[in-house]
Amino acid sequence: MNSAPEQHAEEAPVRFLRRLVTTLTITMIAGLVVLIALFVIRFPLTSRTSPALPSEITLPDGVSARAVTFGPDWYAVVTTDERILIFGLDGTLRQDIAVK
Repeated sequence: MNSAPEQHAEEAPVRFLRRLVTTLTITMIAGLVVLIALFVIRFPLTSRTSPALPSEITLPDGVSARAVTFGPDWYAVVTTDERILIFGLDGTLRQDIAVK
């Protein structure tokens, strides 16, 4: 016999699923574009300028640096003997903090 009516009955759910998948694909692509745009806006590719530091840092005898961090008008050196030395931008020692 003729099977045309059965095929016609199945076209509606298939058409609905095809539209649903297409809509979800477009939504996912739009979301990905928005995420990429937010990353570009929030994390600019240009590097920020580093603070001006003296060309040489003089540490006390027998002390070596483990880490350095910067502030607006100071920089700090964490030493291997568990101290934090805070220097002014001109290289003068402002504060010596013992870490225990």
